[in-house]
Amino acid sequence: EGLTTKEDALMKIDSDHVRQILHPAFSKEALNSSKYKDNVVAVGLAGGPGAAVGKIVFQTSEAEKRSDEKLILVREVTSPEDVGGMWASQGILTSRGGITSHAAVVARGWGKPCVCGCEDLLVDETAGTMTLKSTGKVFKAGDVISINGSTGEVIGVEIETSSVSVEGPFGIVLSWADEIEDSLKVLTNADSGPDATKARELGAQGIGLTRTEHQFFAPDRLPVVRRWILRGEGLDKVREFQRSDFRDIFKAMDGLPVTVRMLDPPLHEFLPRPAQVNDDMAKLLGFEDPDELVEAIESMHEENPMLGLRGCRLAIVREGLTTMQVEAIMHAAADLKEKNSAANPRPRLMIPLVGNINEFKHQALEVKATAERVKEERKINIPYEIGTMIEVPRAALISDQLAGLVDEADGKKLCDFFSYGTNDLTQMTMGISRDDAGVFIPKYVEREFLPEDPFKTIDEDGVGWLVKYSALNGRKANPNLSLSVCGEHGGDPASIKFFDSIGLDYVSCSPFRVPVARLAKAQAAIGRRKKTLVTKKDRILQFVPGA
Repeated sequence: EGLTTKEDALMKIDSDHVRQILHPAFSKEALNSSKYKDNVVAVGLAGGPGAAVGKIVFQTSEAEKRSDEKLILVREVTSPEDVGGMWASQGILTSRGGITSHAAVVARGWGKPCVCGCEDLLVDETAGTMTLKSTGKVFKAGDVISINGSTGEVIGVEIETSSVSVEGPFGIVLSWADEIEDSLKVLTNADSGPDATKARELGAQGIGLTRTEHQFFAPDRLPVVRRWILRGEGLDKVREFQRSDFRDIFKAMDGLPVTVRMLDPPLHEFLPRPAQVNDDMAKLLGFEDPDELVEAIESMHEENPMLGLRGCRLAIVREGLTTMQVEAIMHAAADLKEKNSAANPRPRLMIPLVGNINEFKHQALEVKATAERVKEERKINIPYEIGTMIEVPRAALISDQLAGLVDEADGKKLCDFFSYGTNDLTQMTMGISRDDAGVFIPKYVEREFLPEDPFKTIDEDGVGWLVKYSALNGRKANPNLSLSVCGEHGGDPASIKFFDSIGLDYVSCSPFRVPVARLAKAQAAIGRRKKTLVTKKDRILQFVPGA
């Protein structure tokens, strides 16, 4: 009708409204009803937007068995071994953990509502009870509750939900956002073929983070992984199921980049708790005596695993791990091209938790040698890139060394990209555990010790300064270096505005946050262009350390 321009229309849209469209929600009538207001029994952190209603279940195995029912998985915290029950449930509720805790990150990736860090809840998973500390009210397994992942509210009764279509005008508006020039690209964090397919439907331009560890927890795979960890057996079997998963991911993202992070978490996360060990489990994992299995599990205990044997450290100590994963990735890509010559898989191989130049050099050369060997064996040319995740502050400070590192054999740069893992970079820079931050961060924000939760919106003066410093020095050493963010900040509109201002190339976020990021990156570019015509390259180089 000519009443406004596309750019002006985009600038008038509230990103929160986009977020609401993407998830089941409580209607306005329900939110304003006495049934809702009078039955809010607790308030935690908004871990994953949307509304969910279901029967309380405390055990992940139970949730998996009852996946045809509407369930709310209630835990003190979640860990990677809980993903089956999380997937089977309508929503997740935890008494501990912040908005970048395991529960929240996985829930957002799957588009599931989540309330985390609900400190008023005392969860007894063994007894099957959830007690409100403030009132003493007890909820038992099977009781129906509702959770509002957009506000963090827990409602002690069933509240009807409604869903909204993302077709029609909504899709048209997002297409306008994609037309804005000189703006960030939006990729996704996805760990499987279905996740990748959904993200592409929502407009993702590739995958910025595939977490290989999420491929290990299927019931038929976990014993194989555990046997390799504890006895060093079966690595070939692990390679084959990873190869199968990567085929699905490359097929879903054909023609678009797929960034695969090498195995990152400490190995004890894949192991059973000592209390879970029995005769059958011991025999399955190759132990005659259950006590021997318990001893083996306890020997892998770490006091501070977040800073322990994980990431590239694990790959260096456990020889063969990196080679196995690169073989799986490259063979999967070759499988697609062998079956269809028009297929265009684009693997990007990312080395995590690098803290010094020797770690990166060791791993990058192993990745490169393995990739080249597979290409030669298969007689198929598969272009690939090697890069690193910048999540350790020291890595940000030596970015010029990492970006400038050269393979002496052919004289080519070894590092093609940096991806800032802002979740861990925030933890290490600010000295705050994201899993325990829910206890005090809301109070810090309320009392203005912090402007925002730093795990939700990037800390521009501290963590953001490191990202800018790293980007500047990385690009000086390698002008073709790709720069991106793969932490949860990649889906936060305020953080996206900051990343645009310093000239990064793309952000990556959970699939259901992709539409929000598409709008936010367009708004950031439009707002910047109204103030300045500085190019992406110049936005990086205008930063002066110490200024």
